[in-house]
Amino acid sequence: MSGKLSLAGIALSSIILAASGPVAAQAQAETNGATAQGPAQGSAQGSPQGSAQGSGRTGPNQTFSGEDLFNLAAASDPQISPDGSRIAYVRRQNDIMADRAISSIWMVDVASGEETPFVTPTGGAFAPRWSPDGTRVAYISTDSGSPQLWVKWISSGETVRLTGLANSPSAIAWAPDGRTLAYTMMVNDAAPSFGSAPTGRPEGAQWAAPLEVTDLVNFRADGAGEITPGFSKIFVISATGGAPRQMTFGPNHDGGPLSWSPDGGRLIFTANRNANWQIDPVEADIWSLDTATLALTQLTDRDGPDAGGLISPDGSMIAYTGFDDVGRAYENAELSVMDADGGNKRVLTTDWDYSVDGMVWDADSRGVYVQYDDRGETNVARIGLNGSVRVVATGVGGGGFDRPYTGGSFSVAGNDAIAFTGGTSAAPADLRITRGGDARVLTDLNPALRVTKVMGEVREISASSSFDQQEVQGWLTLPPGYEEGTQVPLILEIHGGPFAAYGPHFSTDNQLYAAAGYAVLSANPRGSTSYGESFAQEIDKDYPGRDYDDLISIVDHAIALGIADPDRLFVTGGSGGGVLTSWIVGRTNRFRAAATQKPVINWITQALTADGTGYFGLYWLGSRPWENPENFWEHSPLSLIGQVETPTLVVVGAQDYRTPVSEAVQYYSALQLAGVPTALIRVPGASHSIAARPSQSAAKASAILAWFERYSQGWEPERGESAE
Repeated sequence: MSGKLSLAGIALSSIILAASGPVAAQAQAETNGATAQGPAQGSAQGSPQGSAQGSGRTGPNQTFSGEDLFNLAAASDPQISPDGSRIAYVRRQNDIMADRAISSIWMVDVASGEETPFVTPTGGAFAPRWSPDGTRVAYISTDSGSPQLWVKWISSGETVRLTGLANSPSAIAWAPDGRTLAYTMMVNDAAPSFGSAPTGRPEGAQWAAPLEVTDLVNFRADGAGEITPGFSKIFVISATGGAPRQMTFGPNHDGGPLSWSPDGGRLIFTANRNANWQIDPVEADIWSLDTATLALTQLTDRDGPDAGGLISPDGSMIAYTGFDDVGRAYENAELSVMDADGGNKRVLTTDWDYSVDGMVWDADSRGVYVQYDDRGETNVARIGLNGSVRVVATGVGGGGFDRPYTGGSFSVAGNDAIAFTGGTSAAPADLRITRGGDARVLTDLNPALRVTKVMGEVREISASSSFDQQEVQGWLTLPPGYEEGTQVPLILEIHGGPFAAYGPHFSTDNQLYAAAGYAVLSANPRGSTSYGESFAQEIDKDYPGRDYDDLISIVDHAIALGIADPDRLFVTGGSGGGVLTSWIVGRTNRFRAAATQKPVINWITQALTADGTGYFGLYWLGSRPWENPENFWEHSPLSLIGQVETPTLVVVGAQDYRTPVSEAVQYYSALQLAGVPTALIRVPGASHSIAARPSQSAAKASAILAWFERYSQGWEPERGESAE
C-alpha cells in the first residue's frame, strides 16, 4: 500500500480497520436513496449540439447513454486454484431493479474457457478463497441477511454456512491443512458514559433518544457512517463449522491479510498496538500470533507502516511492504523480506522506483509477485530475492465503472499461471490469464456494449509543464466518430487522491461526456503516482501548487493539437480533483463553467472534520491547523473566492465523511455571496463515492453536462455585480 492516506481512500489506517471489511463497498452500494433526476434524461441536456440522444430502449442508439450503465458488468478479485486449472472470480453486474451492483462468484475452466455460475445469491457473494488442496472455496455472502462465511465443495456443489456473526468477517485465510479458517472481525465495545438520563418515564411517554457519546479521535468513517465502538480482532473456525474462537484481544485493531505458517503454528498479521494508535494512523507493524498459546511477538518496529506480512511456502521468510515515515504525504511502498523470526530484514526494491502492492510468494520461495503502476497502467512483476525484476503481466485493470484509475488484482497458481483482471478504454474489466506469454481473455462480460455501441476513442497525449518543462501525461477521450482537424469543446477531468493516476481504462463519466460531443482530458499532473516517487512528492506540503501549471499546460497542448476549442473549455473533478477544480477557477477565468465534486475548500475545517483527523493536517500541510493557520488558508480554494468568475456547480454525497458535506456547503455559500452563478447538488445516501448507484451516476453526469450547456456561451456579471 502506497501513499499513506488520500482524499480518495485510506491506504493504511485505524479507520479502515475499525469500520470496513469486504462488505464496506457493497454496504454503501446498497444504501437506499432517491435521485433528483433519472438517467432517462441522459446527456441530451448537456450536448453542445443540443441534439437528443434518444432512448436505447425505444429505438436505435449507438452512443453510450445513462441507461447503458444498468447493463454493465466487470470482473474483480480473480482467484486461481492451486493447480492452475480453474479460476473463481467476482462478477459485479449492475441491476436495474435494485439500482446497484450485485456481486456473484463465477468459475472458469482454464483449459476449455467454460464459465459457470458458482455462487449467484440474491444478496451478494464475494471474497472467494481456495482451500490448499483445491477441493473447496470459502467466500462471504449476504444471502442470509448479514455477511457470513460460507464454504462450497467443488465436487458435490454442496455449501455450508459456517458463521452467524454480528459483524462482517474479513481477511479470510485457510490453514495449510485445510481444517481451519482464520478471519478478522469487529468486536463491539461499550461506548463511554457520563452521568445518566432522568428516570421515571411514564408508560407510553415519547422521550428523546439517549445522548450519543464518543471518545474516539475518528468516530465516523466514509462509507460506514458512525463507528460503533469496538476493535478488529482475529478469529479461527473449523472449516466444517462450529463455534469460532477469538485469538487476539486488547484495545487496538488487528488486521489482515492473515498468513499461516506451513505447520499452522503461527498467524502473521498487521497491527498498530501502540498506546497512541488513534493519532498515529500511519504506523503499523508485523506481528506473529502463536495459535496454541496466543502469545504475540512483534516482528518489525520501525517508525512507519509495515503491512501485509506473508510467510513463504517453505516457512523460512516473511515478505511485507512499508516505508520509513518521515512525515511526507507520499512514499513508495517498498518490498522487504525478513527471516521468519523477524531477523535479517532487507529491502528488495531499493533501486526500483515503483510502489508495491498485492504480494504473492512464488511457489519455490525464491521470489515474490507484486502489482505496481507504471505511467498510468498496472503490471505484475516477479521480484527475486536478489532484487531482480521480471515483468510477467501487463494490462491489469480494475473492476470499477466510473473512473479510469489504475488498479485491478491478480493471483498466482503453483505452476506460475497468473489470473488477473484487465479491461480496455471501451469496456470494464474481464478475466485474463497468462503463463510466460501473451495473456488470454477468458470472459466477455459486456458483449452488447462492444457490438452495439460506438465508444469514444482514447488517445495518450503528453505536454511539457510551463513551470519546469517536466513531462505531463494524459489521456484524451474523443467524441464517437470524431473527425480529425475538428475543434470540439473540452472537459478537463481531474483525478482525486491526489496520489493516484488515470490510465487508458474504462470510465462511464468520460464516455457519457464524449457521447455528448465533448473531448475529455484525464491528466496526471505532478503528485500523480506511477511516475516515480519524486514526481508524486512534488506537491508535498504544497497542494494545490504547481500541479495547476501542469494541468493548464496539457490543456494548451490539446488546443495546439487542433482538438480542443479554446473558447469552449470546461473543468470538473472529484475529491482531490474537486480541490484543483476550485483552485483553477480561482486562478483563471479561461473555463466557461466548472463542476467541483466533493471538494476540500478549507483545509482547517477539512483537517478537523474529515475521517482522517489524525492525518491530513500533519502530513499534507506539515502541522496541526492551530500551529500554522496561515499556511492552511493559503492552500485553501476558499481563499481565492474573491477572484472566481466562473459559473461553478458544487456536487457532494449527502453522507460524505472523507471530504465532508460542510466543505461543499462552504464553497456554495461563498459563491452565492460573491455573486457567482452556482448550484448545490447533494446525492442522497451517497458517501465519498458520490454516485455508486447507476441511476445516481447517470443523473450526476447529466446534471454536469446540463450545467456546462447552460454556460456554454459564457457569462458576465450584471451591472453592479462583481465576483469579489
